[in-house]
Order: sequence, then C-alpha cells, then structure tokens
Amino acid sequence: MQILDGKLVAAKTREQIRNNIEAKGLVDKIGLAVILVGEDPASKVYVRNKINACAEVGIKSTLVQLPENTTEEELSEAIDKLNKDDSVHGIILQLPIPKHLNEYRFVNEIADSKDVDGNGYIQKGKLWVGKPEFIPCTPSGVMRILDFYNIPLEGKNAVVVGRSNLVGKPLAQLLMNRNCTVTICHSRTKDLDKVCASADILCVAIGKAKFVTKNMLKKGAVVIDVGMDRDENGKLCGDVDFEDVKEECSFITPVPGGVGPMTVTMLIENTYNAYVK
Repeated sequence: MQILDGKLVAAKTREQIRNNIEAKGLVDKIGLAVILVGEDPASKVYVRNKINACAEVGIKSTLVQLPENTTEEELSEAIDKLNKDDSVHGIILQLPIPKHLNEYRFVNEIADSKDVDGNGYIQKGKLWVGKPEFIPCTPSGVMRILDFYNIPLEGKNAVVVGRSNLVGKPLAQLLMNRNCTVTICHSRTKDLDKVCASADILCVAIGKAKFVTKNMLKKGAVVIDVGMDRDENGKLCGDVDFEDVKEECSFITPVPGGVGPMTVTMLIENTYNAYVK
C-alpha cells in the first residue's frame, strides 16, 4: 500500500505557480475575491486557508464579508461590482450561504470568465462536453493526485460513491473524459458493497465517517477518500476506514493530508489561469 500524499502534490503545484508568477512579474497583479456571507465557523476557516494560499504564491486576495441577513439585492450588487472590477480575475462565493439566499442563482451570477470554482452552469457544461476550462477544485485535485502518481486510468472501472454537484458528478465526468468506465453510487444504490468491490479506482465522497470497509474493496484497488468527518472520538477521519482497508488497497489518500490540500491549490491554479488565458 502506498500513500497518495496530497500535501506533497499541493506543495509542488503551488511552488510551480509561484515560480510562474514571479518569472512573469505578476506578483500581486492577479486578483481573487472571496465572498463570505454570515458567520459559519467552518466557512471562516476555509476562507482563511484560501487567503493564506493566495499570499503564498503571490496572488492578491480580497475578502468581501457580508452579514447573515444580507438581502438578495445586496448580494447581487456585491457580485456585480466584482464582475466589473478589472483587478479581480477570479470570484468565489463561499458555500454554504444562508438559507434565505438561493445558492444556484448567485453562483451563476458570477461572470463565467471569473468562475474559478467551476460551479456555474456554463463551466459545468464545458466539463460535460469534454472542453473544461475551470474545473471544480476538489475533483480537479483528485485527478492531479492520480496523475502525479502515474496511476493508469484508461479502461479502468471507476466507482464514485456520492453524486453531489460539487464533487461526485464532476469527478465522474473527469474520469469518463479519461476513458474510465464509471459507476456513480448513492443512497439508493442496491448492493453497494458489491458495486464498490468491482472498482479498480474507488472514489468516496458520501459524508459518512469510516463508511467504506475492506469487504467493499477489490484487492489492489486505488482508493480516493474525499470525506472529511469526525469519528466517535472526535478525531478527523474520512469516509473510508483507513486502518481496515490499508492492507487491501494498492494506493490510498489519507485524511487529513490527501485530497483536502489539493482543493485550495486547484482554486489558486484556476485563478492564475483566469489571468493568463
């Protein structure tokens, strides 16, 4: 069993981005704006990580913080102002947003050319037809890890457990674009353990701590754990029971230190690409 070290891949990717920015004289000339609505503690942590990552590579970040009771009109105005700001090359709306605001509406108000999270309908459509521009960051990070470790994809059976718009669906499409045969599983899938056991590459993003155990695994499978959960002792863990499956798989991403570090890194890369394209 070999660990797929997302921290290592993220560090090397950020180093390359930083080198490119410095070589082209672009330090603090590329701008990323982050919109945070409300006081969600987890969102604040994620936003801080994104701002720190920008500083690390030489991208200028702007935080637009709005109160919990922000109206639809106020959020629209904030997005429109950033859309028109030539110093801003990427915009993200930190999710989730308060329930009185329509997530899909506001994600799609971000200009397509600045949708570096890849969450708008246009960017997802480009991915669907095999012409991706800004790929959703977590699925993109998964693919970067697989490529870094030279894991063959063509012709492999890939199973994605989870069908979210942020991870499961775009990840399945990326794997299909690389000529995998893909099965998407979810809460209504019959004989889920048997379907998982057919996978050469098993990607799990279901949000249930230690859900996947060794009886659900093909011997020698590649395991990608996208989960970020807490176990019965409050310790950070993934959707895969790492200790239970580690002797059965050939490669596995740990939690923490696997897919997580890649999500912010791919956002940074998307922002860089938004400037240079």
